[in-house]
Amino acid sequence: VVTLPSLQCVASRGASAAEPIRVLVTGAAGQIAYSLLYSIAKGDVFGKDQPIILVLLDITPMLPVLDGVVMELQDCALPLLREVIPTDKVEVGFKDLDAAILVGSMPRKEGMERKDLLKANVAIFKTQGEALEKYAKKTVKVLVVGNPANTNCLIASKSAPSIPKENFSCLTRLDHNRARSQVAMRVGVPSDCVKNVIIWGNHSSTQYPDVHHAIVNNHGKEMSAFDAVNDESWLKGDFITTVQQRGAAVIKARKLSSAMSAAKAICDHMRDIWFGTPDGEWVSMGIYSTGNSYGVPNDLMYSFPVMIKNKTWKVVDGLAINDFSRGKMDGTAAELVDERDTALTFLGA
Repeated sequence: VVTLPSLQCVASRGASAAEPIRVLVTGAAGQIAYSLLYSIAKGDVFGKDQPIILVLLDITPMLPVLDGVVMELQDCALPLLREVIPTDKVEVGFKDLDAAILVGSMPRKEGMERKDLLKANVAIFKTQGEALEKYAKKTVKVLVVGNPANTNCLIASKSAPSIPKENFSCLTRLDHNRARSQVAMRVGVPSDCVKNVIIWGNHSSTQYPDVHHAIVNNHGKEMSAFDAVNDESWLKGDFITTVQQRGAAVIKARKLSSAMSAAKAICDHMRDIWFGTPDGEWVSMGIYSTGNSYGVPNDLMYSFPVMIKNKTWKVVDGLAINDFSRGKMDGTAAELVDERDTALTFLGA
């Protein structure tokens, strides 16, 4: 445990005297975490007056690397960062958590079949779910990033039965941000002039980036994304495949996965859970599907448009779904059902 400078100066400098929250990041020696930890520690996610205890979990061989990450966090001299706890032990990592960001997972290796990848990750996320159940606060907010994120999230939630299902979510905000940015670039406006895009379904190449309900502020005039872009064939073709395959394109170009943009999306996702979404706007999150109005099968972690208030999400209901969208939404649901059913066969193993 590395304790950072004492709090004697808190009152004199007017900094927050609030109780620190405990935030876990797994895979903490990896490159997504390297882009993420600074933003969390300096207050970009949980607020500028919220002290943080950062818990960094990774596998035993990565502990020396983790020591280097801890040194760097110390050297940033961040006033909100009260303590950094590097560990390879789940009983330390998951204790009394307010938030858990589960980044670490087994990556797909060459020659590995999908079911082998699922089997390895079921074991990891079953263990982490059981650790959440045993050690974390029941109010903990859990974000699963490690792929296959939707199914890993489902397994973790099933392994922590006393933590509400709605406390678990998986990251489709990166896809949401990608969709928003593609539309903004096409129209020639800043990305914050595009709102209410939707990512439906799985964080995979079957996901459906949907702009049928998106609004663009086109140089002062609000209009639908279809009117602003004025190119239906692009919106129903290259736009969708670009967003679906963007991660692979980044890996091909960079020879590494999209760490900076993933870290930014994690920050966006958790900040919206903590502080809510702006009025009239929704974001995309992989959440537990149960009794939804869109005909999505129950018992999946499926990405929906949600609005968030008081740390509670609510699916945006009643959006009109045309036949084009219906087919895409059903296709990604079918993949998730298949993933879930395969994963569940390993859960008892």
